[in-house]
Amino acid sequence: MAFADNLKTLPGVSHLAALNLIDTAAAVVATIENKPGQAGSLVVYNHLAQLYGAISPEAARKGLELYAEHTEDARSNPGKHPNIDRLIGLIERGETLTVKQVFAV
Repeated sequence: MAFADNLKTLPGVSHLAALNLIDTAAAVVATIENKPGQAGSLVVYNHLAQLYGAISPEAARKGLELYAEHTEDARSNPGKHPNIDRLIGLIERGETLTVKQVFAV
């Protein structure tokens, strides 16, 4: 299934302003905002956090499936899709990020 089709099957995120991704040292390593260009990633990462409780290597593998055609593009063009690159890195390093929701006001 294509990425756009996958997004249609996932829970909405209109209640979120952003997600903060937090490493094991409790530092925010990234923020995915609810804005054009990041909204799809917000949907994917929020879904993964709901399913797995964090963005673990297992969750990251599922995320790469959800990103569908964009995953291969990210592998071929490192840096073009930073939110996919992050998932690939988590798998390679065996790391997990916790997720903190930032609710829209």
